[in-house]
Amino acid sequence: MKSLSQLRRRLLGAGLMLLAGTVHAADYPTQPISLVVPFVAGGMTDVLARQLAKTMQKSLGQPVVVENRPGAGGVIGAEKVARSRSDGYTLMVTTTAHVVNPAITKQLPYNTERDFAPIALLASTPNVLVVNPAVPARSLQELLAYAKRTGSVSYGSSGTGGTTHLSGALLAGRTGAPLLHVPYKGTAAAVNDLLGGQIQASFVDALTAVKYIQAGKLNAIAVSTRTRNAMLPNVPTIAEQGVAGYETEIWIGFSPPAGTPPDLIARLNQLAVNSMNEPGFKDTLLQQGTTPGHMAVPEFRGFVSAEIRKWAGIVKDAHIEAQ
Repeated sequence: MKSLSQLRRRLLGAGLMLLAGTVHAADYPTQPISLVVPFVAGGMTDVLARQLAKTMQKSLGQPVVVENRPGAGGVIGAEKVARSRSDGYTLMVTTTAHVVNPAITKQLPYNTERDFAPIALLASTPNVLVVNPAVPARSLQELLAYAKRTGSVSYGSSGTGGTTHLSGALLAGRTGAPLLHVPYKGTAAAVNDLLGGQIQASFVDALTAVKYIQAGKLNAIAVSTRTRNAMLPNVPTIAEQGVAGYETEIWIGFSPPAGTPPDLIARLNQLAVNSMNEPGFKDTLLQQGTTPGHMAVPEFRGFVSAEIRKWAGIVKDAHIEAQ
């Protein structure tokens, strides 16, 4: 009888906890929300996070603070979110590096698929291979020939293991060109050195690159996606220029810790889609070669799972060993 009484109390406690969770989700939010960006301020991820924060704050009536937690290719910020409570108050805005890290990092402090609950795709954009105007190359084949003739071409990235790094590593692996990787702590730092001539080339997301290309400060050699970009119609793809099958793309996603209530996830998905597709902001994205996201939760979760496997293949093709 004693054990039966204990079982009843446990079941009652579990039911009250479930009810409390349902009420909490319905009342959300009752306190400030943190959007963790695992990269430095100023890059594409940060820009989209701040737009999302503005929309959420206006809609939800609570402060939404963007918290930049850079380091280890996005791992430090992601770990903070993975270890947070699943209550919707600590959320992550991150980039493709999140699905690359399982392939390049031997001992992640979390499981990328198990410890997060993907909410929404915010936006996607090609990487653009750009060069300082002093580099005597206006096409991919000219750049590769220049690299082989001079012994190397230095290219910057937003950090080791990100898509801007892997885009170059994949290109070097496919062509045999001596491309020297120079990692930076964020896109802004890489672009600054490229403009100043400290490095010769870089893979840069289109959201950042378009304004420099249009101003004549950087020359566009190629885009990394399968098809050309509408804002850079005269810039051919890498595949078009002789590297068959080459394709990489950068995307920004929105995720909380695993275990976040499904009704809250659905609500946040709608806020995210609305935010990226606000007419003024959507036009700004499109004018900078970037496509706003519109996936429902199940579609985005499937997309993330597929991306983990896709990038594992790219890392293998680029001959990069996990560290």
